[in-house]
Amino acid sequence: MHSFVLLIWLTLCAAQDARQRHIGNLLTLGVGGLAAVYLLLTGQTWLGADAVQGGWAFLLALLLTLPGYLLNRFGAGDVKLMTAFAFATDGTHLLGTFIGAAIASVFWLLLAPNLWLHMSQRLRERLRYMAPEKSNKLPFAPFVLVGAILTLLWIH
Repeated sequence: MHSFVLLIWLTLCAAQDARQRHIGNLLTLGVGGLAAVYLLLTGQTWLGADAVQGGWAFLLALLLTLPGYLLNRFGAGDVKLMTAFAFATDGTHLLGTFIGAAIASVFWLLLAPNLWLHMSQRLRERLRYMAPEKSNKLPFAPFVLVGAILTLLWIH
């Protein structure tokens, strides 16, 4: 059940990022704050890892995203998304999701030019920031969603 709620949240983030090239603070800071409070009150993350693992996952999320932010490859919303995800999960889920997101983005870069031609105009307009010609800075949250799904399937 907790995984399902996590996937709904990531779906909302992915949809907003793909449509607007922005993830709202309510989705990132709001959920991150709730996950941090849950972690402090229960001593475990949303997915059941102990608090120490959640803390290490938070540091790992910063280590993985801050260099990309400083190099202008990630936005601030991406950093907040991954740190919130870290507070809700653990290092294994975070690392698996990050690797899955990287693999999904490579597949998108390879497949998007052909897929894009066959999408309806309406869908292309809704996902305009996912266009193949935008490949120098694609939205990250849709790939995080794919990475999280793959990781949850792999671990569970």
